[in-house]
Amino acid sequence: MEFTISEGFEDHESPVIAALYWEAFSAKLGRVMGPEHKALRFIATQLDPKFALVARNADGDVLGVAGYKTSQGALIGGGLADLARAYGWLSMLWRAPLLALVERDLADDILLMDGICVGSAARGMGLGSALLDAIKDTARALGLGAVRLDVIDTNPRAKALYERKGFVGIGEEDIGPLRWVFGFSASTKMRCDVTPDAPTAHGHSRLNSA
Repeated sequence: MEFTISEGFEDHESPVIAALYWEAFSAKLGRVMGPEHKALRFIATQLDPKFALVARNADGDVLGVAGYKTSQGALIGGGLADLARAYGWLSMLWRAPLLALVERDLADDILLMDGICVGSAARGMGLGSALLDAIKDTARALGLGAVRLDVIDTNPRAKALYERKGFVGIGEEDIGPLRWVFGFSASTKMRCDVTPDAPTAHGHSRLNSA
């Protein structure tokens, strides 16, 4: 199947991208951001297309997305007022501190992954690898020195993919009793240094996959 990867998305695609994110991360965030209909509404309203790389098929259907965060912004934002609008002020008071615990530090010279997800119907086509290549090319284009991400211990397949794409572990973080909230026990911080070499052929042009 052919697919392309390009920067950004249209407003009408926000619910589709929100659904992809919820499919990928609801096991981790479901207890904090559920119920599903509120989580989908919140995510869709907070998406910023300037920080997204989107894979689409030949018909223009969204297959996957990789979000990122820099000092200029992030794919998924939102503050206390946004949480309150989605969940109510009382509900926001306990959700916000928990969500803050899974926020990651940002350095000026690093592009931070803000999630990567591929729809279940499009897995096994190489989209994950292509999106990671696109993310590294974006970091190069922005003059940044590395891409960093976190992968949880309950997702060994993702960790294996990141290792194949040149990411190396730089630290572990145990979340202790919060494992009962987020559904995982620890996460690995991973980093891939990038250089200003020729960009990877990742899908701003058309890609083919068996």
